Amino acid sequence: MKILSWFLVVIGIFGLISVRMLEDKLFYDPFLTYFHEAVKNIDFPSFDWGKLILGHIFRFVLNLLFSSLIIQCLFKNTEWTIQGAVLIAIVFAITFPIYLYCIYTQFEIGYLFSFYIRRFVIQPLVLLLIVPLFYYRKQMVLKN
Repeated sequence: MKILSWFLVVIGIFGLISVRMLEDKLFYDPFLTYFHEAVKNIDFPSFDWGKLILGHIFRFVLNLLFSSLIIQCLFKNTEWTIQGAVLIAIVFAITFPIYLYCIYTQFEIGYLFSFYIRRFVIQPLVLLLIVPLFYYRKQMVLKN
């Protein structure tokens, strides 16, 4: 059973990598080129608000599913998996409106600020915090 769990963790990691590698094919995001150029003088791209929001939500759902798979297979605790998913959703619920505001103001709030807020919206960065947190939690539970 351990082999299956580790295999599913690897599948989850490859799923997250695939979301990143195929981002230009899977999601509508005209800001990919804008931020990849890393030039502040590039023209602000035209975009469709509806497609942009749906594309980011779809990406969030995929990242959430793969992240939840990783958490569940690592810790085998459904309650922790739900807590991890809720934490990821809370971070998305906080950062996504901020990112949309940044887009609305055409990144007047700051290019780098917008760039890093976007990272929290499109990348599963919270997973990098949750795994060590839950590992420590597991060690504390085993110790007591």
